[in-house]
Amino acid sequence: MKNCFLLLISILFFSCQQKENKKPAAEVPAPVVQKEKKQENKQIGDTIAMIFKNEENVFSAEGRLDSLNSKIYVKFKNEDLGELNAQIIPDAGKGNIRFNQIIFPDKTSDGPFGMDMKMPLQQKGTHILVIGHSLMADNPYYGDFKVQLNIQKE
Repeated sequence: MKNCFLLLISILFFSCQQKENKKPAAEVPAPVVQKEKKQENKQIGDTIAMIFKNEENVFSAEGRLDSLNSKIYVKFKNEDLGELNAQIIPDAGKGNIRFNQIIFPDKTSDGPFGMDMKMPLQQKGTHILVIGHSLMADNPYYGDFKVQLNIQKE
């Protein structure tokens, strides 16, 4: 009796596994064509890596200052000497937000600046812009902003 029961279960198991899932040709789904993903620069933690340029050949990204990330580090690589034109556009229109510092590839720095910045880039390599609020003013800015970097070659 025990052997018959095991034989019956094994036959049932193998018969369930042998079913084929054939669909008529009319029901075969067409291959899905994926759209090209839009390349954009995103804030991860307290850092925005500027890798992709938009149609106007400008680095652009959205960021957020909050109580956890009171400073945002914008990293970009400069291959050519030229002039950096950088701009912060807060969603609120105005606010206590600025470029606090620029750190050059040789680890020297300059700053503070305002919401707009023009700076000659005389070194090749990775530059870091530090965005935050001014400690000399009241009401630190917390919220979303856009940052744009345009590097004009000499």
